[in-house]
Amino acid sequence: MKETVTVPKKDVVPTETITVINSRRAVRKYKEKPVSRNLIEEVINAGTMAPSAINRQPWKFYVLDNKVTIRAFSKEIAKHALKDFSKSSPKSIIEKAGHLLHFAHNYSLRGLSDPIFHGAPVVIFITAPVDNEWAPLDIGMCAQNMMLAAKSLGLDTCPVGLAKFVMQTDLYPELGIRESEKVLLAVILGYGDEKPEVHERQKNKTVFIDLSNF
Repeated sequence: MKETVTVPKKDVVPTETITVINSRRAVRKYKEKPVSRNLIEEVINAGTMAPSAINRQPWKFYVLDNKVTIRAFSKEIAKHALKDFSKSSPKSIIEKAGHLLHFAHNYSLRGLSDPIFHGAPVVIFITAPVDNEWAPLDIGMCAQNMMLAAKSLGLDTCPVGLAKFVMQTDLYPELGIRESEKVLLAVILGYGDEKPEVHERQKNKTVFIDLSNF
């Protein structure tokens, strides 16, 4: 049996990047303050710097920054999301409803003016080609870049998976998205009006593999 040797940790001074990573939160309450298009473009540019399989850069971005338009899309998406959940088996309904209510801060989706996008002044739908099997991973990295860049610029964000239901709405054609693309995710963006607590992170999930003695 191998003896486990514990190596004392050395002091590590967090870099600016690590500080931003540790301070980013999913924010679901925003101030009534617009975000300039220059800032929006800067955040999107950061997303395009993410790695992608075979450098395909599969992402495209469709931006809403009008409050009335955002609320219209939000209500339509919520309606179709609830309709989809109602078709599920009883067990799945319970599981999905719990997930859905988490995003809605435990309020009824039907009673909110903006149940999906939480009053954020900017919604960025991210699409990818329907035939790109690696796109979900690429889009995830792209979105993370965007959220970290936004935090470094004094903005807050939240990833919204329910945004994919926009493809089932009557408003979807208004986005001008081609049939060869599909919505994988949306990122909402704005000046946060809340400071969520840090969720406890699970530890002891790192395994170091050493085959040097084989």
